[in-house]
Amino acid sequence: MTCFRIDESGYTGFDLLNADQRFQGASAIAIDDDEAARLIKEHFPRIQATELKYRALSRRTSNHSRLLGLMRDLMSDFDCVTYVADKRFMLTLMFVDYSVEPYYYVRGIDFYENGQNYAMASMLHIAGPTLLGIEEFAALMDTFQRAMKEKSPQSLQKLVEAARATNWSELPEVLGPLAQYADIDCLSAIATPGVSTDIAIVILISLITRMEVMADGAYQVEHDQSKNLSTYHDLLQRYIDHDEEVEFRATEITSLRFPLKLTEVTQVDSKSSPAVQLADIMIGAAIEAANNLTGLRPGGLDPEYLMPLYREDQFIHMIPSIDFEEQRRFRSGSQNGEAIEYLASNLFGKKR
Repeated sequence: MTCFRIDESGYTGFDLLNADQRFQGASAIAIDDDEAARLIKEHFPRIQATELKYRALSRRTSNHSRLLGLMRDLMSDFDCVTYVADKRFMLTLMFVDYSVEPYYYVRGIDFYENGQNYAMASMLHIAGPTLLGIEEFAALMDTFQRAMKEKSPQSLQKLVEAARATNWSELPEVLGPLAQYADIDCLSAIATPGVSTDIAIVILISLITRMEVMADGAYQVEHDQSKNLSTYHDLLQRYIDHDEEVEFRATEITSLRFPLKLTEVTQVDSKSSPAVQLADIMIGAAIEAANNLTGLRPGGLDPEYLMPLYREDQFIHMIPSIDFEEQRRFRSGSQNGEAIEYLASNLFGKKR
């Protein structure tokens, strides 16, 4: 049975405003440990470390050509995918999903149709600081994150006050539900037990949608030992166990179909798994490239040599885009609203 090995990087829990780790992501690759060990020995024949770690290898420029060669082999010879998300944009997207969408939902408007939520979040993320005030927008995002974590009446009231402190009339369709109306449906959505700004499950499910396409039949996933996978193990098991036949389109290249081909998710010690170590190499390179391309942190592999190695279907990124026509085409026919309703009712045990 096919087994995808997964590793991740950039996890900071609920804190998506962490200044030191702007990006979060994960990579999955279908490779067994014997083949992985062979590739490691081929590209790094003199390696003495007990575990291959991207961060340690990339510090030495003498390793860069070897890392690029390894990445080229992995992406040309094995089924794999990498997902990278700008955490601050993900927070803005969540703000739209929880602080704006419920207001429109009760009025019969499908906010997810053709990716409207993504377009609004992109506009808010890019233009928000200018239109709403730089400090005010930053305070709004911080207050929203705290409200999602604390869920107290006080934190919700502070969120409303933060929205009103912005130049919200510049974007009334976005900020109006909170600033003008203190909308109860939005505040109730934020206060829902169990929902948070932790995006680990979002990343894992995004990888699963691609693995479902790559796998010819039933497959398994092995993941490095981590607290966040343990946190979401029960939820992932619900996805695996759900046997009703249903499918929802997300984008031009992704959909969520049940029952999944995925049969099991387990954790392993990366020190004993060369295959998981290669997943670490893949996500480490992608996160480093994101930091390089955005000017946040120089050094490491040159993105100009790394990025052309990816095929279009091997790299998923969640970043803002103001090419609204292209995004509308890419997300045309999106059934995310229906998927959210279905999952809430059938896997999470609650209705909106």
